[in-house]
Amino acid sequence: MDVKTIEEKTYEVMKKHFDLFVKEIEQLCEGIKMRDKWLDNQEVCMLLHISKRTLQYYRDSGTLPFSRFGTKCFYKVSDVEKLLSNSTIKGIKL
Repeated sequence: MDVKTIEEKTYEVMKKHFDLFVKEIEQLCEGIKMRDKWLDNQEVCMLLHISKRTLQYYRDSGTLPFSRFGTKCFYKVSDVEKLLSNSTIKGIKL
């Protein structure tokens, strides 16, 4: 194993840049975490004020994309938000 030495000033500059880089990555990841949060059937039904049967219809018709893990279905928050933004009731955009 080779050992490299650098001046303290150079080390401090490198550390400062690395710390800034880490903060930027953390901020980017925070946005992704919220966007890619998954909801289960019960959470979606409560959020949309719909029945389990209506949610089943949304799955079957392709209205709401989902992923199945084992026997449970999960939905991305972004897909639920998209469904809400595209929904209309009696011609009134929600």
